[in-house]
Amino acid sequence: MSKVNSRSVHAIGSIVIPSRFLRNLRSTPFTITCPKLQDGADGKYWLDSGFRCAGFGKWSCYCVSVMDSVRPVGDLLREWRLRRRMSQLHLATEAEISSRHLSFLETGRSRPSRDMLLHLAEQLQVPLRERNVLLKAAGFASFFPERQLTSPALEVVRRAIDVVLAGHSPFPAFAIDRHWTLVASNGALKPFLYGVDPQLLLPPVNVMRLTLNPGGLGPRLANYHEWRAHVLDKLRRLILVSGDPVLVKLLQEFRDYPVPGCTGAGASSIDPENHRIVVPFQLRTEAGTLSFFSTTTVFGTPVDVTLSELSLESFYPADAATADAFRKAATEERKAAATHWEPR
Repeated sequence: MSKVNSRSVHAIGSIVIPSRFLRNLRSTPFTITCPKLQDGADGKYWLDSGFRCAGFGKWSCYCVSVMDSVRPVGDLLREWRLRRRMSQLHLATEAEISSRHLSFLETGRSRPSRDMLLHLAEQLQVPLRERNVLLKAAGFASFFPERQLTSPALEVVRRAIDVVLAGHSPFPAFAIDRHWTLVASNGALKPFLYGVDPQLLLPPVNVMRLTLNPGGLGPRLANYHEWRAHVLDKLRRLILVSGDPVLVKLLQEFRDYPVPGCTGAGASSIDPENHRIVVPFQLRTEAGTLSFFSTTTVFGTPVDVTLSELSLESFYPADAATADAFRKAATEERKAAATHWEPR
């Protein structure tokens, strides 16, 4: 392959796309197919006019293979800086280094130390997983460990999660990872999952797929369009921040779901003013339309990759009818458990 100027191409895996081609793209989404891509990718990348480039043409692909470590560390630093919409001067000022030194680091004229990389990554708010990628690209070992949640070292974390989930009963609460995969649950939503495709409830369960999938809760969402728009917008923002290809695939999957037939507003006693404050999650059930709003809790100072990607989603009743329905369901479940208990 002939040598090309890095300023005039945009490389994705083994694909080289001239920037003039990117500038001419106007379709959203646009799909590029390649039969042989690394990291198990499906060979499809989407160009979205809502996302600016990383310096290679006007339109850029925001589905990159999570900062492939084969790339020079200077390229990765530049990409993270542009993703954060920071100029070299801005980042250099925040990091208290000269813009000349930062320019040398990005172009490869200077080799960053491990401490400098970690310092710049902190200013750029790079996720811990990607900070390890930066370190590896510069020839250093990973700094942040990635333990399994079942590891003895994270036992205190598991106990804390269990306390939060149990304390939120009888209302739903979940622990999820960065891809919205269910890690733990207090089981409060289980009585209302009737009619869901059993395949969607097999591990690993993706919480957002469960809410939007036509075989999941999608057809029973009273405010399907509103909730779908909320989920897609959240996904786009996360992709812009992280460049995670798994999230890109989820975004495409959710976009392609057919819209259920009955998606009108259900009868709910939720205060209309609440819609101006939060996007509710409204589910049609035999007990009526249940309405919730949610909060997200994250660990404040994680230094473990797994811990940094965990979050707790807690759902609160948005009206008295929803609160009563869940309290009733919890009471009935306790009675059923007591009935089936057999002494030794």
